[in-house]
Amino acid sequence: MRFARADPEEAAERLAAILREEQADVLLTYDGNGGYGHRDHVKVHHVGARAAELAGTPTVLQATVPRDLLVRAIRFATRIYRFPPEFDASSFERAYSASAAITHRVSVRRYASQKRASMRAHASQASADGGADRTLAAFLRIPRPVFDLVFGREWYVDASRPAGAGVAHDVFG
Repeated sequence: MRFARADPEEAAERLAAILREEQADVLLTYDGNGGYGHRDHVKVHHVGARAAELAGTPTVLQATVPRDLLVRAIRFATRIYRFPPEFDASSFERAYSASAAITHRVSVRRYASQKRASMRAHASQASADGGADRTLAAFLRIPRPVFDLVFGREWYVDASRPAGAGVAHDVFG
């Protein structure tokens, strides 16, 4: 069953029970767009927010990418990489979060090897049913130094953080 079809209140209650048991201070979810708009990711955003509310988890960080940075990177990549015909670069103009909304930018460069290994472990996400490459397959072909640069940061939005508070570099700070 797709998570998008799950009962949101039941899923939030189940997650809230875990948050209470673990006495979680921070919950990571997807941003309101579900990143690139995947229905399951959008549901994770809503269920996570509700679960944190039920459990009293004080901080909810929404994993995202600065949209304008991503759009520029895709425009550059089209010069050196041939995307499949069904790839819609313009869809990223509505995805993720605006740079102005970013509240946390965290360096994870020292974990790039683990990140790459976890991407590799999701082999079913690397190709479509017809064998065509998906985005993950392209990411895994990026040379290591460039991969470390591209995937060496993570960005989050904390909707409860006051405007003008600056960008934090620690999710617990």
